[in-house]
Amino acid sequence: MLVLVIGDFHIPYRSHGLPKRFKSLLVPGKIQHILSTGNLCNKETYDFLKTLANDVHAVRGDFDDVIDFPEQKIVTVGQFRIGLTHGHQIVPWGDKESLTMLQRQLDVDVLITGHTHQFEAFEEDNKFFINPGSATGAYSPLRHSSIPSFVLMDIQTSTITIFIYKYLENELKVEKMEYSKK
Repeated sequence: MLVLVIGDFHIPYRSHGLPKRFKSLLVPGKIQHILSTGNLCNKETYDFLKTLANDVHAVRGDFDDVIDFPEQKIVTVGQFRIGLTHGHQIVPWGDKESLTMLQRQLDVDVLITGHTHQFEAFEEDNKFFINPGSATGAYSPLRHSSIPSFVLMDIQTSTITIFIYKYLENELKVEKMEYSKK
């Protein structure tokens, strides 16, 4: 089962759109679920995601004022309980200790957050944490530059394989990680 994990678009405020290379990869009919960390910023971006998959879950980012998304959401995909939140509510932003505290509060196997505009994935206490980064590479006051990125999760029984797509120096780079539920 393929799940697209994507967010922090900031269209049109900080970016004009997805990199063309990303758009050519994201086509209808291949992805079953979409989990968005928010900051879609406009209805058109949400509508674009709806063309890729019928099952789209999004949470509200600090720049989302057009569509009323929830602050947090828990979604079950296969054997995994997945928590979704933008991340501006987590202080300090992106802090591992704060993330693990939220994961325990939500009682989820996987916690997906955004806000930092930087991809990160790690396993802690037998749980998995993913930040897909910014899909557009939008400016962030937290870092000098952001690399456009998103994550594609392949969920099979008790294993998640993630493929990290990054657009760096006009070149698409793909990395792979795996998490197994114990």
